[in-house]
Amino acid sequence: MARSPFAPSFWRSPLRGPWLTSVLGVVLLGGITLLFVTGLLSYAAYNPGLSPVNDKTPDKGILGFYLFSWPTDPHWLYRLNQGVHVTLGITLIPVLLAKLWSVVPKLFTLPPARSLAHALERLSLLLLVGGALFEFVTGVLNVQLDYVFPGSFYPLHFYGAWVFFTAFVAHAVLKTPLALRNLRRLRERPEPREERTGSVSPDPVEPTVSRRGALWFVGGGSLLLFVTTAGQNFDGVLRRTALLAPHGGAEPGAGPGGFQINKTAAYAGIDPAETGEEAWRLVVTGRDGRTVRLARADLLHLPLHSSALPIACVEGWSTSDQWWRGVRLRDLAALVGYEDDPPDLFVESLQRHGAFRRAALRANQVADPRSLLALFVNGEDLTPDHGHPARIIVPAAPGVLNTKWVARLTFGDL
Repeated sequence: MARSPFAPSFWRSPLRGPWLTSVLGVVLLGGITLLFVTGLLSYAAYNPGLSPVNDKTPDKGILGFYLFSWPTDPHWLYRLNQGVHVTLGITLIPVLLAKLWSVVPKLFTLPPARSLAHALERLSLLLLVGGALFEFVTGVLNVQLDYVFPGSFYPLHFYGAWVFFTAFVAHAVLKTPLALRNLRRLRERPEPREERTGSVSPDPVEPTVSRRGALWFVGGGSLLLFVTTAGQNFDGVLRRTALLAPHGGAEPGAGPGGFQINKTAAYAGIDPAETGEEAWRLVVTGRDGRTVRLARADLLHLPLHSSALPIACVEGWSTSDQWWRGVRLRDLAALVGYEDDPPDLFVESLQRHGAFRRAALRANQVADPRSLLALFVNGEDLTPDHGHPARIIVPAAPGVLNTKWVARLTFGDL
């Protein structure tokens, strides 16, 4: 028996072959395309073209060609987009691993390149495999809140996605016609005879499972990951099924404020003394430097409005609609000279550290009547972990743009 992976007889599984690889490849073709699109939309939702504080990839250049002003309708848009992106990505992990397993003999084929075209194909395959592993690993680590990256997750995942998807498109163009031919054979023969390729063993062992059995095994793994992850997008019993998600299980506390958060007040370095009634003041600046300072009691004397909006984060978890009550952002803009068309808004938090202690909102987000400086949630004062004494809540915005522990609002074109 061969001892080197460079010898074709080293790989003896009878399951490998064009048909199995093609089935897995077609599933990934649709799944990864949807992953890429939802990932781009997730990045657009940060409005990175609005302000440098929102832009975590300032050197993106032409890669930002598609960016647009993120809408506020429907109010669950980011919740849906990010739920699909993260849940689908985790669900596809068994399919990706099975696909890599099915073609691993080709990675050891000698000679490395038989022609220029073959060399380019091998290079694209290297970028494809490396890019896939990089994107899925960094994505899972981010979902698990394990920030062990050699830098910020945002540029690593963004640029990695473009490298991976470029190689993926090149590979799909080359291989999709062959994959479709192999799938058509499924209708002709229940167990197609494999022609000799780099993935078919010349000396296979006796099979212990059929190819369909292997597909059922992969599908079962994907279903298990789906069931134990998707629940983090819901409340109640379904959230308890999300055993593999940090925001699965029981809600963090009881009462109206007992719903999910990412960062506690203690983690953000919020000193209770500076959020008390006597100490805290909201500084609002607007046209021609006009500035007002408002205590929480002053805000309570302004017209208060309610909005039913979710919290949805880049890690894929979300809450159902919570009832928020506070002062409309456009009403605060009117206090400092923008009575008609509220402009962009720059928000600053008391938070001591973290990438989003400052954030920018577009004019369309400020003008939406559901966008609030919230003082209450579900009929009670905000808790410290939910942003007391005041926080931003905007429809369809990523959770990090719904700034907590707000200290200053500056209205004006950004």
